[in-house]
Amino acid sequence: MNSNIPEGYKSLLSIYDTQKAIGLLKRLFEDRLCALLNLYRVSAPLFVEAGSGINDDLNGVERPVSFDILRSDKTAQVVHSLAKWKRLALKRYGFYPGRGLCTDMDAIRRDEEVLDNLHSVYVDQWDWEKVILPENRNVDYLKSTVMDIVTAICDTQDTMQAIYPQLQSLGKFERRVSFVTAQQLEDMYPDKTPKERENAYAKEHKTVFIIGIGGKLRSGKPHDGRAPDYDDWDLNGDILFWCDWLGCAVEVSSMGIRVDPASLDRQLTLSGHDERRELPYHKALLNGELPLTIGGGIGQSRISMLLLGKAHIGEVQASIWDDETMTACEKAGITLL
Repeated sequence: MNSNIPEGYKSLLSIYDTQKAIGLLKRLFEDRLCALLNLYRVSAPLFVEAGSGINDDLNGVERPVSFDILRSDKTAQVVHSLAKWKRLALKRYGFYPGRGLCTDMDAIRRDEEVLDNLHSVYVDQWDWEKVILPENRNVDYLKSTVMDIVTAICDTQDTMQAIYPQLQSLGKFERRVSFVTAQQLEDMYPDKTPKERENAYAKEHKTVFIIGIGGKLRSGKPHDGRAPDYDDWDLNGDILFWCDWLGCAVEVSSMGIRVDPASLDRQLTLSGHDERRELPYHKALLNGELPLTIGGGIGQSRISMLLLGKAHIGEVQASIWDDETMTACEKAGITLL
């Protein structure tokens, strides 16, 4: 079992109040996010056709859950994320620069390496994507968008604590975002692992955005893996909040300005995935047929955990856990859904 259960932990809300609060905070946050980023809600698929190049392999190696369809010769894959699908949808809907979409994304990640307080094979998140102009493809625009997302999270926290006063004991998230590049982190903490660097920096700065994930650092290793065909590795990153009761940084969003034809061409070669150039999605992008976009995913369960003061992601989502985890959580008074 990899779960870290805080000593003396006790949920601030009953199991029913927890469910009620999750529904409320999801509505509040989505409304605030859409208002700040000018997003419009759409429906999204649970699975896509295999071989289309639309599904994402995230870190570049994850296997999707696949199945055949009885009355069709097609094979479907449960989505890992909707990064590519969203970009196609923006073109199909005719969205113009400055306008975007938001949807619920539910995924099964069978190759999740660690199942613990923060990681589950079931992933639920708000997926969003917005059309941008060529001049928006820069770090300043990325930072501005990050600050809007953090504002939406903090505004939701304020409302939730007003409705549920017992949550006020959790304190408030830091609204000011500390921006740092993955290379700067490696230079600051050369003897630490990437996760240890994140924890050390976030413990001091509380709310953090790490810029530049996917490409190799001066050490020859990337801070973390990223598939080569959705984020521009120079214009992406992760939002993290420091969680006092878990004693670690919690990543709530992976996001970024998406690849344009030039950065996709470069990253496919760097990652050794030139064969993807022949897939329909990649052909369209390399030919300049898709809009320039920024987008990302924001973890619904992780936001729920942080805003409601939960110690385990299984308190805010229904998933499958090993017997050892379930026994330990039961002994600690943690109710897994």
